Amino acid sequence: MLQNYLPILIFIGVGIVVGVLPMVLGRLLAPYRPDSAKLSPYECGFEAFEDSRMKFDVRYYLVAILFIVFDLEIAFLFPWAVALKQIGRPGFLAMVLFLGILIVGFVYEWMKGALEWE
Repeated sequence: MLQNYLPILIFIGVGIVVGVLPMVLGRLLAPYRPDSAKLSPYECGFEAFEDSRMKFDVRYYLVAILFIVFDLEIAFLFPWAVALKQIGRPGFLAMVLFLGILIVGFVYEWMKGALEWE
């Protein structure tokens, strides 16, 4: 029974070694000279504040939404284009509806000024 699971255990062991060994070697062999810039937390492109509930610019959210709009569009458009002959008119109409929803998100981003960089 253990013979069936031996390859899986070996795979898990190799994965752990490959994941942990470079970190251990880096910690042992690399120079450790921390300074204030390296130890400071990085948050959304601006300096960290004491209050975690402080408001910040909504453009960060808008850029994230814009990324999701284009990422989803491309991720679903390629398989759809390959299978267009098999899915026929209902598949075409479903993609038109999907792209319409994404265009509404894009227009919202455009109207909010997320595409205008200062």
